Amino acid sequence: MNHNKKEKEYIDKTIFYYDENAGSFIKNTVDVDFTATQRSFLSRLKKGAFILDFGCGSGRDTKFFLEQGYVVTAIDGSVELCKAAGKYTGIPVRHMLFQELDDAEEYDGIWACSSILHLPLPELEDVFRRMAAALKECGIIYTSFKYGTCEGERNGRYFTDMTECKFSGFLQNIKELEIEEHWVSFDVRPGRGDEKWLNIILRKK
Repeated sequence: MNHNKKEKEYIDKTIFYYDENAGSFIKNTVDVDFTATQRSFLSRLKKGAFILDFGCGSGRDTKFFLEQGYVVTAIDGSVELCKAAGKYTGIPVRHMLFQELDDAEEYDGIWACSSILHLPLPELEDVFRRMAAALKECGIIYTSFKYGTCEGERNGRYFTDMTECKFSGFLQNIKELEIEEHWVSFDVRPGRGDEKWLNIILRKK
């Protein structure tokens, strides 16, 4: 997919942010207790299922899934996060942009935890189609977005925020997927408890 100039700037700037701030980002996220959401996702998969951790960050979730007996492929767009997550999880982490996903029917589940929210809407639509293509029949996706309707740059990164209504409208263009469950939660990181998130489980039709 050809990025327009503005979208490419957003993507480059966001990746640069994570390369430059990898240490502090990992420190703030690696020990966060995300068990309830992880288990909700895993409860929909068979033991030993194939999972893509799509934007793995620190490797926190990849490590948990591996420990629970799942087969995990982890990717991230930041070279520095790939290096750190590889050390932390003990598996190679692939350096790759979301827009480069071209697997076909490889995964039972895709975990995109606060990752694809950095894509502008036109890119997001393309990436959801790529995710759907990468899933096996009836496969599932977990993803999360900051709660709201804003789109744009904040704190050196691009964000597309979502509400239930906005996401439902967005998904109408992506016929391969349907919403199985969604819920709103508060940020679990220390000092961030007033931030809301939209959590979504999607299933491939």
